[in-house]
Amino acid sequence: MKLSIEQLNFHYKITSDRIFENFDLEVQQGQILAILGKSGSGKSTLLRIIAGLEENAKGIIRIGEKIVQSQDIFVPVEKRKVGFVFQDYALFPFMTVYQNIAFGMRIKDKKKVASLIGLVQLEGLEKRYPHELSGGQQQRTALARALAGEPDLLLMDEPFSNLDTGLVMDLRIDLKRIMQSQRMTTLLVTHDPEDASVLADRTLRL
Repeated sequence: MKLSIEQLNFHYKITSDRIFENFDLEVQQGQILAILGKSGSGKSTLLRIIAGLEENAKGIIRIGEKIVQSQDIFVPVEKRKVGFVFQDYALFPFMTVYQNIAFGMRIKDKKKVASLIGLVQLEGLEKRYPHELSGGQQQRTALARALAGEPDLLLMDEPFSNLDTGLVMDLRIDLKRIMQSQRMTTLLVTHDPEDASVLADRTLRL
């Protein structure tokens, strides 16, 4: 789905400093946008606003043709059809790989869970818990869980920040393969320009 943001304004309630002022953005269907910027520039905040995790924002946000935020409309996070991969992956420690992925589905579908496990190359690890996985395997599990809800938009916040450099090189290639195979419109927050050069169709600097 296409993402459109018009005249976004945002500041945290505890400060008067504006993070965004009359900010506009368009991301086309299937496009991968990397968002670069210094710490505090608003990269992660932008993802949270799009996902519906920040209610203090002003402006218009459309996902596809649907307005999810405006002066009169605020669609809650669970109804926005947005997949979010957090920096720390936010996996449920008491759930297996299979259960974590299935949790993202409204209607549980064993065949679809198996398909996603194959897509992210976690076959044979279905019964393992997060603490039994490597960092790369946790990241793949978090991605599969985000895709399980069939989102219109995928948001990823520093997905490689906790991983070793050698592992990141391989995961970048795998991640691009997965996103392209799903034709998933994606916003990727990163501090590393190489993430942007390998993965993204466009780069936005904040």
